[in-house]
Amino acid sequence: MVERAIREAAAAICVRNGGTGEPEVLVVERSPESRFLPGYVAFPGGAVEPGDDARAERWFGSADDGHRAAALRELIEEVGLAVTSGGVVTSQEMAPIDEFPPVPDAIPEVCHWVAPPEVPVRFDAHYFAVSVDPGIEPVADGREVVSAWWTSPRALLSGWTAGAHKLYWPTWFTVSELAACASRDEVLALRFETREPSTDEQWSMPRHVMEHES
Repeated sequence: MVERAIREAAAAICVRNGGTGEPEVLVVERSPESRFLPGYVAFPGGAVEPGDDARAERWFGSADDGHRAAALRELIEEVGLAVTSGGVVTSQEMAPIDEFPPVPDAIPEVCHWVAPPEVPVRFDAHYFAVSVDPGIEPVADGREVVSAWWTSPRALLSGWTAGAHKLYWPTWFTVSELAACASRDEVLALRFETREPSTDEQWSMPRHVMEHES
């Protein structure tokens, strides 16, 4: 088995209360030109960059929070949302976070995914929850992601079952955990252990769930 290099990554699970009280999460459709998961529905996120440790030092007081800083940077770059101490605002710049950085505890880590050695593009990814007030809408950058929208986890799974979109295993599993939450507060409090698919799941699920297409 070839041991492939692994990249540090982060993703943001933005959550709000929907009109019926059911939690809604923000998802994106990745560009068909993307090297990783082209055309898949995912959470905003990507690889940790060299400058993220410095941003973490500036925002949170510790370079050890580089993954959390990467998640916030990706939110700005992909969907134009900045997480500040006063809440999430629409912005294409880092300035709102620089001026009013949030406390780390307001962006809790929900789960941690480490891709197995056989995966072609390996990521060690931390997923963080972000609380968003109603009325805040994303704007897809049109490059990394072609669309972005709010949806309940249950509706997202229903769409996947109907073949409307593709979900990679970590996304599918995470959405399944989110679907058990009855409110935004439950999502923010959610913590779960990740796992690889069972043999039965590997056989029964569509191929795209187990192996990303690129």
